[in-house]
Amino acid sequence: MSIDTSPRHTAVVGCLVRNAENRVLLIKHYKRGWEIPQGRVEEGENLLDALRREVKEEAGVEIEPGPLAVVWSMLTPPSAVIFTFLGRYLSGELCSSDDSVEAGWFAEEEALGLVTGSVMHDRLQVLLDYQDTTLYRAYTTRPYQVQLEASLGPQSAA
Repeated sequence: MSIDTSPRHTAVVGCLVRNAENRVLLIKHYKRGWEIPQGRVEEGENLLDALRREVKEEAGVEIEPGPLAVVWSMLTPPSAVIFTFLGRYLSGELCSSDDSVEAGWFAEEEALGLVTGSVMHDRLQVLLDYQDTTLYRAYTTRPYQVQLEASLGPQSAA
């Protein structure tokens, strides 16, 4: 009998990107609708490179990653650990891709109105409310329920 050593979680990165006018970047996924840019971390890729790649692939722009705002654990299969960051727009023109049918900059309230999926709406709200403290949230889907929330402490240099 062999022991299954395959990974039990997928690593995902996401980013709340703001431009110089403090508008929020959203992409429109062809199935899920409007959401923040996000995607899987590829094998051998670090989180920050994955974050930059995903935003570039989904929205066509370059970003500067900022603080890690929330770590999400999706407990419902397929399980995932989602590292969500704040980021700052650097350059590039918005464009669609294989992963997105549209991309745009929106005021916070407008963005919240566009994001209709319960998981992503909550994720966006928590990122918009970021207060210099990294949060941890474990959740299940069908229906969406936060099972655990904890503060991991403020983002400050030692």
